[in-house]
Amino acid sequence: MSPHTRTPRVLTALVALGCLLAAAACGKSPSAAHEPTHRSSSAPPTHAPVDPAKRAAEIVRSMSDTELIGQVLMPVAYGYQADRVSAEAARHNRNIAGADTPAQIVRKYKLGGLMLVNEGDGNDPTAETNPTSNIATPKQVRELTTGLQRAGTADGLPMLISTDQEFGTVVRLADGVSPLPTGLGVGAAHDPKLTERAWEMAGGELSAVGVNMDFAPDADVLGGPGNLVIGSRSFGSDPQQVAVQTAAAVKGLQTAGVAATPKHFPGHGHTTTDSHHAMPVLTQTRGTLDSQDLPPFSAAIGADTWAIMAGHLDVQAVDPGMPATLSHKLLHDVLRTKMKFNGVVVSDALNMQPVTDRYDGGEAAVHALLAGNDLLLEPPNLPAAQKGLLAGLKSGELPRSRLVEAATRVVTLRARLAGHTQPALSTLRSAAHEKVAGDIAAAAVTTLRGQCTGPLVSGTVRLTGGTDQKRSWLTDALRANGITVSTSGGTQVALTGYGDTTRDLSPNADVTVGMDEPYLLSEVRSKTVLATFGATKESMTALAAVLAGKATAPGRSPVPIQGLPRSACG
Repeated sequence: MSPHTRTPRVLTALVALGCLLAAAACGKSPSAAHEPTHRSSSAPPTHAPVDPAKRAAEIVRSMSDTELIGQVLMPVAYGYQADRVSAEAARHNRNIAGADTPAQIVRKYKLGGLMLVNEGDGNDPTAETNPTSNIATPKQVRELTTGLQRAGTADGLPMLISTDQEFGTVVRLADGVSPLPTGLGVGAAHDPKLTERAWEMAGGELSAVGVNMDFAPDADVLGGPGNLVIGSRSFGSDPQQVAVQTAAAVKGLQTAGVAATPKHFPGHGHTTTDSHHAMPVLTQTRGTLDSQDLPPFSAAIGADTWAIMAGHLDVQAVDPGMPATLSHKLLHDVLRTKMKFNGVVVSDALNMQPVTDRYDGGEAAVHALLAGNDLLLEPPNLPAAQKGLLAGLKSGELPRSRLVEAATRVVTLRARLAGHTQPALSTLRSAAHEKVAGDIAAAAVTTLRGQCTGPLVSGTVRLTGGTDQKRSWLTDALRANGITVSTSGGTQVALTGYGDTTRDLSPNADVTVGMDEPYLLSEVRSKTVLATFGATKESMTALAAVLAGKATAPGRSPVPIQGLPRSACG
């Protein structure tokens, strides 16, 4: 029998095997069998639990080559519904996959996973590769993901539905969810238990809309203020502190039934080049790499992270000239062998320039698998990737054992996720979740110059800088604290945020507040200098309480700022 075909007898056996392994799935309606609402791992079992790895091995053993390839490819499919999309979305889908709708793409390529994206809001440095979107509202995303699960494979396991939900500047689903501050804000709060609670809350909300894999947290250690690519996405500049926060975020997400994916291995913090446009070159020694960049990834492995994302980084000390995503020396020798990681290795997007400049779609897919990736993210041309992998199998360039190994890891992750129950949409922005979001926003507020207790403003307050939305949130919060806000005169509170330069500063402001990276604050001469490390409504509410003297600012800057302390308050 050809490895690309399947006889009716084998199909029947596979369906029967799927029924046995999936417990009750075959007794449900076709739609229910693919719903991502599986029994919680904490519920009393009705039968002996099946080991995810064993279950995966049984399923993979019966897969054709095309089905195996479907497990290792994770493309984007545009459109807000699984089975009906706009003409624009259909056009983009045909360009990358030769099919109109997300459901058609899933079925055509027998995919085990799909990625959700949006076009960003102008502040997101990672969204430029997305010509359109498949994310709008929580209700829409849940309906989309439910439709995708219905279209998915018939093995009784949930598909992997992934996205980049880091918060701060990189957030795919913003409206209707309880937000966190930036990564630097989480670092400024310096409370790993609170970090774990916050990311468990965030994971629960992702799970509620049907996302079960998050390409987060950012585990990069910042090497200096010039890194505007990672910037506030990082937890900070201290490897050990970033390691602690990374492990806490991993635990929180995975407790909620969402696979964490720390990135960008082996570390994107010591470069100023954006890998969307060119390959960053890391020139640090191997010793520096081990001591400065790898600790957060080691901590994530210690926290049993289910996945890690590789970056398009030229690591001169290990494999000069080769992107880490395509480097066997880094992914196999360092990550697998030295660091003992056994989970899913996810490539960064294969439609980014460091890969597309080097290989065509089929070649890139083969080389990415051979390097040690298990899940190939965003191949720019899905037919070419599939064709290249099939050709690699036929020629022997790609050993089938390597494809089976990768597919088995992916299916093992899907089996692991099958034990978690999808929460109701009503959990989004619940009172409990809002409290967690408010707690971590308040813990991040940091006094860098000025008094530490009592009101920091008096009389009428005038707000400048920031966006209309940020000023509106802060205005409402100040008024709720009994402070008068006017458009002229009074005490000037100047806001500065993502993308601002010295030209955006207000030299005569009484108070200057940094809402993103804090480095610009070294240039201000205000009597009071604060950092919120976040620009959410919760951050503005916490800031208002500090300005009014109703709360103190407990945060500590997780990065050094020239001329300013980590905290002026001890």
